[in-house]
Amino acid sequence: MKINIDPSELKQTIGRVVDYTFGMDLTWDWPCGVAYYGISRAFEVTGEQAYLERMAAFCDEYIEAGLPSWTVNTCAMGHMLVTLYEQTKDQKYLDLIMSKVDYLENHALRFGDRVLQHTVSSKNDFPEQCWADTLFMAAYFLLRVGVVLDKKPLIEDALHQFFWHINYLQDENTGLWYHGYTHIGKNHMSGMYWARANAWAAYTMARAAKGVPEGYLYPPMMHIWSSLRDQLAALKKLQKEDGLWGTVLDYPEAYGEVSATAGIAAAMVTQGNPLHAKYVQKALDGVLANIADNGRVMNVSGGTAVMKDIQGYLNIDKKWAQGWGQGLALAFLTAVMENNASAQSGE
Repeated sequence: MKINIDPSELKQTIGRVVDYTFGMDLTWDWPCGVAYYGISRAFEVTGEQAYLERMAAFCDEYIEAGLPSWTVNTCAMGHMLVTLYEQTKDQKYLDLIMSKVDYLENHALRFGDRVLQHTVSSKNDFPEQCWADTLFMAAYFLLRVGVVLDKKPLIEDALHQFFWHINYLQDENTGLWYHGYTHIGKNHMSGMYWARANAWAAYTMARAAKGVPEGYLYPPMMHIWSSLRDQLAALKKLQKEDGLWGTVLDYPEAYGEVSATAGIAAAMVTQGNPLHAKYVQKALDGVLANIADNGRVMNVSGGTAVMKDIQGYLNIDKKWAQGWGQGLALAFLTAVMENNASAQSGE
């Protein structure tokens, strides 16, 4: 995929975003999980050892201070742990990884055909609801652990989650994803095509499609490939002139939202369709225009539940930096860096 950006400028921008992210007051929950996933990707692509060392220092200090109980959302911190374990082989990181895996496999609330219910606390916050967010926080984490540790049952359960989230959340007619689904009411609640939900789905499906050895041997993978293809075909038509996607995708007046844009564009880069290059280029220009000199990613919508109506989504504030904005921006920028490096080497 041909994407135009100066390599040194790209690496410097990644460094600024990483530095700002490390300076944020993030706790052991999903905002930090997404942010530090982005930093993990920055380490993997740039090779900057300092990124790994700073993540390890943060993690070690938090272990000493005391960790919270697990939920679907706190399992997002597992992404950082996978990278730390891969690089250090330190048993304490593996123990934490397996504790999160045990929670998801044996204790997390599920419904229907063992579909993970989205949880943000120890309470039954959203009875028998599945959210697209779960794919990043839990399913993709399980998939990574399964691949790293060569545990086929974890890969199968992760792909099982993708299978059912596709069935519950993707509109076959439009290709777009709803934010959430209630199994009790058998509906999509407010029925919004929320942009960041589509980013969670597209990015994790793209990573899953490329990250499972002999993926063609897992039947749900065919489901993922087709789902992603149709989703990206729909998304490219909804991109705004400034390169961003609106926080409600099919509502032209919705404000452009940078975290969703980064996640969607990162999915396009990862999927690798060369005809998507022009959409990726517009998104890259749009995201870079929303990164301040100090590395703060701007115009990122705040935390968003499945809102009751479209106004609920449109009224979510986008003033402050958010961990998920930093992390998804890094996921995108590192995907571009990886793509361009591969193109230069002729891979």
